[in-house]
Formats: sequence, structure tokens, C-alpha cells
Amino acid sequence: MFGFHFDPLLIAINIPVFLISLSFHELLHGYTAYKFGDSTAKYDGRLSLNPFRHIDPIGFILMIVWQFGWAKPVMVNIRNLKNPKKDMALIALFGPVANIILAFASLLIYHPLAYLFKGNVPDLLSLFFSQLFFINLSLALFNLIPLPPLDGSKIMSSFIPLKYYFRYMEIERYGFIILIILILTGVVGKILGPLMFGKYGVYAGMSFLVDKIYFFLN
Repeated sequence: MFGFHFDPLLIAINIPVFLISLSFHELLHGYTAYKFGDSTAKYDGRLSLNPFRHIDPIGFILMIVWQFGWAKPVMVNIRNLKNPKKDMALIALFGPVANIILAFASLLIYHPLAYLFKGNVPDLLSLFFSQLFFINLSLALFNLIPLPPLDGSKIMSSFIPLKYYFRYMEIERYGFIILIILILTGVVGKILGPLMFGKYGVYAGMSFLVDKIYFFLN
């Protein structure tokens, strides 16, 4: 998953894929926070699909060439939340959920195109929708790792007793460094490897489901 990749065609395809994926991910964080009573994301202009509202230039470049990067985090004022632990967990969860929605949407769009082109979808379109699916599924799985500052840590924190909660969240100040070390040493790859391999099975299963949906609709 991680590592330097220089394939001009793949980079060209991945640029719009990452712009869409990261923007929708952050939008859903902000929108969920807004629905729970915190308007910080709205005032910051983050309730938008405009990628310039969400993209961090350095993080985005690294995402394209190394398959690991970041977007601008959506700020949340927990004092505006009625149930901070529970609400923060759900706000975090809806980032990966956004990527799963995009992965499924890529199939919903691609399959009618396949029928329209009678199975001969142009290579660029096929590659785009394939990358849209696999990148979003990968982003969802990666972000669910329970290590601050990833979304999984905030989901995990909702299950941690309050007396340990703040200690756990203090890891966030070192979390990015720890994450880089785990990636460079291959630990993250070993953890996610079986899950990443399983995404091909997910693709086949979801493709079968989408085919059935279109079969019944037609």
C-alpha cells in the first residue's frame, strides 16, 4: 500500500480520485459534527466538496507519490457536543463511512457504463472507477486503525473508561511520529495486509450485489 510509485498514468488518475475521496471524507466529518451541534466546520467553510477547502498541499503530494498523506483535519469543539465521547466517535466513524459510500458508488456508476459500452468500457474510465473503489476501501481500513490521530482512535476511545480516556488521547501528540515509524518498519502493512487482500473479495461481492440490483431494476 505504501511506497514511492511513479507511473504517470496512474498518478494522473489518482489525482482526481484522491481529491474526491479526501474531500468527501472531511465533508462528512464536518457535517456529522454540525448535526451534533458544533458549527466550527461550517464557519471554517468545511461543509463543502471544494477540494481546496480540505487539501493540505504537502499531505496531498505525499498521498499521490507515496500512497500515504493527509488532508486538513476538521476542527471540532467538543464543548458544543451533548455527549462528547459518543459524538466524537460517530464524527470520526463517518470519515471511513464516507469512503465506503464512495467505493460502493463507484460500482453503482461503473456497472451501467459497462452495459452502455457492452463490456468495452474505455481503459481510462475502467482505471478511474477501479482506483476510486480500491483507494476508498483502503482509506477506510487505514483510518480505522485505533492509533491517534486516525479516526479509529476516536472510535476506540468511546469504549475506554473515562479515567483512561485522556491518557489514551494524549498519545495523539506523538501519534503521527509513531504512525510513520510503524509504516516504515512494515508493521502497518502486516496488520492491513490480510484486510487489503480481502478487498478483492469485497469488490467481487459488491459487484455481484450491484449486478443483482440492476437486474431487478431492469
